[in-house]
Order: sequence, then C-alpha cells, then structure tokens
Amino acid sequence: MDKFSDMTLFASIIKNQGLAAAGRELGLSPAAVTIRLQALEERYRVKLLNRSTRHISLTDSGAMYYQACLEIIDSVKETENLLQTGTTEVRGILKISAPRDIGKQYISPILSEFSELYPDVIPYLYLNDNLSNLAESGLDVVIRYGELADSNLISRKLASSRRVLCASPQYLANKGTPITPQDLAEHNCLAMVRNSEEMKTWHFQDEELHNVITVVPKRFSDDGEVIRQWALDGAGIALKSILDIQEDIKQQRLVTVLNGYMKNFNTFTSSADADLNVIYLSRQYQPKRLRLFLDFLIERFAEILK
Repeated sequence: MDKFSDMTLFASIIKNQGLAAAGRELGLSPAAVTIRLQALEERYRVKLLNRSTRHISLTDSGAMYYQACLEIIDSVKETENLLQTGTTEVRGILKISAPRDIGKQYISPILSEFSELYPDVIPYLYLNDNLSNLAESGLDVVIRYGELADSNLISRKLASSRRVLCASPQYLANKGTPITPQDLAEHNCLAMVRNSEEMKTWHFQDEELHNVITVVPKRFSDDGEVIRQWALDGAGIALKSILDIQEDIKQQRLVTVLNGYMKNFNTFTSSADADLNVIYLSRQYQPKRLRLFLDFLIERFAEILK
C-alpha cells in the first residue's frame, strides 16, 4: 500500500475518532483498518495512537505524523486543482470553533462575507466555550480568549480585551452595587463551567492587592451566551469579556461594577491574558483557503473594532 493511502487512512481515523468509522468512510472493514494501522506503526517503529475500546488519542509521534498528513493531503488536492483547471482554486472544508457570544456576534457574519468571496469553501462553525486538543479535533482554527501554552500552535491576536463584572440595572437596583470584591458574597453570581471545571474562583487586582474570591454562584452554565442572557434578565452578576457585552453596555442593558480592579478567572500571567486570539496548528504548508481566511478574519476584526 502506498504512503499517500496510508496518510489518507490515518487522517480519516483521527477525523472520525475511530477505526471502524474510518473504515466506513473509506470502504474498508475494521479488521483491514487495524492491520494497516499496525503495519504503519511497524514501518516507522513508533506508536501513533493510544487506543482503548472507546477512545483513541494521538501520541506525540502520532500528532506530528497527523499534521504532516494534513499538509500533504491538502497540497496534493491543490496540485490536482491546478493541473485540472490551470489555476489554484480556493475550495475545500474549513472547520472553525469559537465561543458562542463571539461566534454569533462576529464570526458568523464574517464567515458569510468570506463565503460570498469564496463560494467553494465550505465552512463548519462550531460554537462552544470548551478548550479542545486542536491536533486531535480536526479543526483548522480555534478562536479563544487568552493564551494557550503549546509550541505546536500559532496564536494571532484578533482584539484586545479585558474581563469585567456586569449586571443589569434592575438587578443592581434590587440588590445594591458591590463596592469591594468581598461584597460578592452577598450577591447572586453567574459562573461558567469549562471542561467540567466550575469557574467560581475569581481574581481581582488593584494597585496594591491581589484578592482571590471564591463566589457561591446561584447558576452555572458551560455556555457564555447563556451567562450573558441571565445577566440581561437580572439574575445576577457575571464575569464576562468586554467584547461579548460592549453593545449591551452602550445600550445600557448591562452595567459594569468594581471597575477599579483587573479581573480574571485565574492568576494573571500577562496583560494579554484576556485578549481574543485566533489559534491554529503550526504548519510549514497551509492550504490557500486557510491562509486567505486568517488574513480576512484579522482584517475584518481590525475594521469592526476601529
């Protein structure tokens, strides 16, 4: 079996998160896929996948091989288009993940504009607030707040941001306005859940002190858009990115509180810890559709946030 077929098989296993599913996509039996994967690992004398009855994950060698597979497969497809049409067509699938608030307010409209320019690029927009393993997820682009410590990833800033505490005027009229972080103990707080972790430890930094407050939330959600809506409904105080709620603040639907403090979900590692970034795998070769989308995305954010 040729090496390109092996790469196509391996990429399909990761994309489908399983050997049987990859076999169905490629018209192979599960046994045939297993045999070919074993032969591939024997050829290179490395383990590419950690496998259990219900889950597969990439080893370090597997992540490196998978990245190379994607680059080579995309390069072959672009070369085929060039040979068949005489031009390098912009086509293919583009998979993007973004937080729900940002995804709906910014990324979806930008994707609509991009699709008008490049109708043969098929975008998949996944809206969630969880952090995922980019190499294993099959995603091309992840848009997230903060920095990710991974040397295999490239991060480019889309927008400067900061986290703020916000509540509706109605809630503050009923419950009062907190003056210090400690006052939050008397308030209804709205907290995120990320990757099963309750984000209820909030950090506050002023000119002199670093306060760590463990709030007792009245409501939790893994969806940032839900947290924002609860705040709009007067359910309590939320810790949000200013980008998510800047229109609500302009329209006076939400009011920020404890403005004299820098705020975060964790200890402060840098001033850019709350910035919005676009994150993607470090590749020697990038498909043309990905290069064009990244440039378009950064350009549109610069225009929107002038």
